[in-house]
Amino acid sequence: MSGDWSSGPGDHYPEHRHDYDKVLVATSGSITFRLPERDGSVELGAGDQLDLPAGTLHGADVGASGVACSETHLRRGTLTEVRLHVGGIEASETAVRQVA
Repeated sequence: MSGDWSSGPGDHYPEHRHDYDKVLVATSGSITFRLPERDGSVELGAGDQLDLPAGTLHGADVGASGVACSETHLRRGTLTEVRLHVGGIEASETAVRQVA
């Protein structure tokens, strides 16, 4: 499944899990994903991508300008770890934990 969605400024998504792998790309605005089991969070801006394997606990807070995203759902097990791609460059999982 693939799709585009958007949310308004300050929208909040409580922590939850999915039974599928998710690839999310911010196309405009910003959104901060909270990753409590990894003791951190990551902020996505336009062009940034977050890969979330199935079962990853996450929540999100939309930035002051709102956000638009493109999301793809993959078969569980396609992704093996949380990965952040900033401006097309993959960041390490350490960066995912350290960004607050």
